[in-house]
Amino acid sequence: MSSSEARRIRLILEYDGTSYSGWQRQINAPSVQQTLEEKLSRLLGEAVSVTGSSRTDAGVHALCQNVHFDTTSRIPGDKFAFALNTLLPDDIRVRESMDAPPDFHARFSATGKVYRYAIQNTRHAPAVDRLTHAHVPLPLNVDRMDVAAQAMVGYHDFGAFAAAGSVVRDTRRTIYRVKVYRHAERVYLLVHGDGFLYNMVRILAGTLIGIGNGKLPPAALSRAIETGDRLDLGMTAPARGLTLLRVFYGDDEKAAVYFDV
Repeated sequence: MSSSEARRIRLILEYDGTSYSGWQRQINAPSVQQTLEEKLSRLLGEAVSVTGSSRTDAGVHALCQNVHFDTTSRIPGDKFAFALNTLLPDDIRVRESMDAPPDFHARFSATGKVYRYAIQNTRHAPAVDRLTHAHVPLPLNVDRMDVAAQAMVGYHDFGAFAAAGSVVRDTRRTIYRVKVYRHAERVYLLVHGDGFLYNMVRILAGTLIGIGNGKLPPAALSRAIETGDRLDLGMTAPARGLTLLRVFYGDDEKAAVYFDV
């Protein structure tokens, strides 16, 4: 087949990031991207490069990592999920596969993302959810956390929330909505924005934990946005509590139901 016959395929992945160095291919450590590319190349008999919507960090999970790649294969778009799931390890699954328009780009076409940070707020650490929930033994004042989190909403320079060594030039982002709520012994943070800096949500979560247990003032977030000083914020929360929950394209942000809890 000629290169002019290439088509673009979109995948929606779910993965447990515990065993991986993150989404992005690494030189000396396994990544989700590398694993997917290897299985795709085996399936198609040709080298395949994939692009993801988010570069999730080591240990971070995803329920809807969007991916695109180009291929001359005639496999129907909706059949890629079935074929790949017979090859992929149990901690990576293709939830959906489909043909995509040639101009669809998993990363640059995205208009927004929702991340969730999950906390087990009990005296003793959990066994069952230890890989997907951070553990905080001290009581958390969820109402205080939620009120403080609203300082994030809007278009701001979030330079204070960028991890050390980050090389991004523009640290301005728009946060559309933030919510902190409790469900029994678990506390959840949901944050919806047009984009996020490296470790931004984990730094936000760590700061809110400090506000919730009284070790940080409620104004810590608003002060950090004003000063741009990382020292005004709390710890970087553990990666295991973070999940990429949703990636939006076009007008489908109107279907955001994750905040209706």
